[in-house]
Amino acid sequence: MRATLRWAQADFRAHRGEALFVVLASAGVIASLLLAGALFGYAANPWQRVFNQSQGAHIWLHTRAGAATDADALAAVDGVAALSGPYRTGATTIESRGARAGVTLRAADVEPPQTGRPLVAAGSWLARPDAGDTGTGSATGSVVLETSVARALWAEPGDTVRVTGPDGAPHLLRVSGTADAAEPRYRPGGAAGIGWVLPATLDEIARTDTGQSVGLRLEDPDDTDFIVQRAVTVLGADRVAEVTKWQQARSEAGGDDRLLGTVFAVFGLGALLAAALAASGAVGARVRGQLRDIAVLKAIGFTPGQVTRGFLVQHLAFALLGVALGTTAIALLGARIPGRIGEAAAVWQDLPGHTALMIGIPGGAVLLIAASTGLSAWRAGRVPPVPVARAALPSAAPMTALGKRALGMRVPPALVLGWRAAFPRRGRTLVPVARLALPLVLITVALVAWSTLDQFRSRPAQVGLAAALTVRSEQPAGPSDADLEETLATIPDIAAVHPGAEMAALVPGQTGTITLRGLGTARQPYPSAVVEGRAVDGPDEAVAGQGLLDLLGVRVGDWVRMTVGGRPQILHLVGRTIEPESGGRVITTTIDALRERDPQLRPAFHALELREGADPRAVSGALATAAGATLEIRETANPADRLEPARGVIGALIAVLALIGLIELLTLIGTGIRDRGRDLLALKAIGLTPRQIGAMIVTAAGLTALVAALVGTTVGVLSGSWLVDTQGASSGIGAGIAQLPPLPVLLTVIVGAVLGAVAAAALPATRTARRRLADSLSETL
Repeated sequence: MRATLRWAQADFRAHRGEALFVVLASAGVIASLLLAGALFGYAANPWQRVFNQSQGAHIWLHTRAGAATDADALAAVDGVAALSGPYRTGATTIESRGARAGVTLRAADVEPPQTGRPLVAAGSWLARPDAGDTGTGSATGSVVLETSVARALWAEPGDTVRVTGPDGAPHLLRVSGTADAAEPRYRPGGAAGIGWVLPATLDEIARTDTGQSVGLRLEDPDDTDFIVQRAVTVLGADRVAEVTKWQQARSEAGGDDRLLGTVFAVFGLGALLAAALAASGAVGARVRGQLRDIAVLKAIGFTPGQVTRGFLVQHLAFALLGVALGTTAIALLGARIPGRIGEAAAVWQDLPGHTALMIGIPGGAVLLIAASTGLSAWRAGRVPPVPVARAALPSAAPMTALGKRALGMRVPPALVLGWRAAFPRRGRTLVPVARLALPLVLITVALVAWSTLDQFRSRPAQVGLAAALTVRSEQPAGPSDADLEETLATIPDIAAVHPGAEMAALVPGQTGTITLRGLGTARQPYPSAVVEGRAVDGPDEAVAGQGLLDLLGVRVGDWVRMTVGGRPQILHLVGRTIEPESGGRVITTTIDALRERDPQLRPAFHALELREGADPRAVSGALATAAGATLEIRETANPADRLEPARGVIGALIAVLALIGLIELLTLIGTGIRDRGRDLLALKAIGLTPRQIGAMIVTAAGLTALVAALVGTTVGVLSGSWLVDTQGASSGIGAGIAQLPPLPVLLTVIVGAVLGAVAAAALPATRTARRRLADSLSETL
């Protein structure tokens, strides 16, 4: 063992450059993997990220109007670490661009609180009013809206919204900003949204009819239920109107994590494999470059076991050093990286699972590198001690007839020889191509996910979102159906109007409920996104989402019986649609079919298709002006709104995967030059110029990258489509949502990979072409 260690030390001193490359390659791939983990945690845990950044409260207590809150008594409860508030609150209704939402306004200071701090996402926080300004018409008349309610109202910083207080009096407030909060989101018809105003503004809107809200941040989140009981007892059960807990808010936001979690988990595993292959490739290249030293060791008496142990110990030490450097660099400097990556690295430290990933990712990479290093070390132990034995073997396959014919046709020798060098034998060709193609596969999968998200935004009709707006008339003061349709006909940007109604229906056996939707008429059916079967075209026909098919265990073509209001409804399923709402547990027919069961049925809403290029906000504003305050206008919920943060994360992941691919590419280029040393000697001997030799090396690298890019993009398109469609089917939306990247984007990936390979090979090719090749033992081994 002593001799092995001494040889390892001497080898390190003799090959410091190669050892440094192995260490840096290992550090680079580990840093890339850790950044990928940070990006995964940043995108897949949006609620947890907001909770940690805002020092969120685990419990929010909302008291009834006129009830006071004893903050000192709550702070004295065992297990309470800090309080947020109490804040005076008032129940209001806010209108903007025809949309209406219930919002609870909180009186807040010009400085956001430390606990339960809203995170300003756009605009600015509340500003201190100028001296002498009073009333809601001045600087005090501003509001910061929580992001979900601002999106429902189409409100942006600088807009003016109409606020109706408990007394019914209207007030105009300017939206100074939007903010994220780790509390339950606004849901139309459900929980009210949150807005923050200055105390003077709240006094103008709700002078006396105010309650209070107070947030409790706990020392141990597992004690939530117990502390809720204690806090309610302290305040008095008759004073507490509502209690919200952090589990509720997290579960409501959890639906956003599923698709992101699956996609980024696949990226993480693929990146780990690609990084391990890149690092092991660097180790294998170093072993192959030291065959002469291994032969000398065998000649002086080293056993195969000693050689194997020497390489294993040496390269494991390099791997551990690289892992330590990469992990330390990310831990200390990751937050200083500009852009989304640095932000993700900074937030990641406070997210759940950070410690496990900081240990598991380097540990898993070391194990994979150790396994591949063990294989390379075992191969090193089998190197024959007689150098001429290897020199006598052919280093490459003979020139093929096609290659000879190409040279005879005056095809540039660099191109012919570069092709021969890139693809010498089938086995030696497949391995480098597969290793280089793996990062490109993952990059293409990321582009498929990006294109799918873009489809929800740019072509919503193809994913079941043909109607951009829904309109509900406020009864009994609202217009009649005929008057409403006349009003809608006056808006030029509305292309089609589809009356609709929704109701809960009991499934057979009455073990659950589904959503029965009548939308459109027999003469003008709603354009559902049918991906299997056909659209509704007759009486008692319907289409359904994947979630409903899975729930009932039926297929397209079956008849489905359900109970609505105590009456049976039997429909024939003629198609499967992409259904983004209610987990896909929706069956859609025409409103005429529902009227056969209930002739008195009136439309509960109207779905509006807009003309191409029309702005939903402008249409909503025009419609609100035409109809007054008698309509409730809502924008159709788009799943892309919840997945919008994934765009920046996917772009950052592509950069991380490109870095892993670059490391793999540099390893392959260096290995190829070393393995073709004897061929380069022979080519120079027969008259090839240094420029032709350099061109041959660059051509070989470019051709290898071209084939790897073609294979990687093809496999990535197929696997990415399968992954997205599988996740869509499991979530109830249904398969068929995957959108392939545009052909120019795929061509850009292929061209970028080839140009990157050419640029990476240019410097090694120039140095190799200018080097004086000598027929020595180092070139023949």
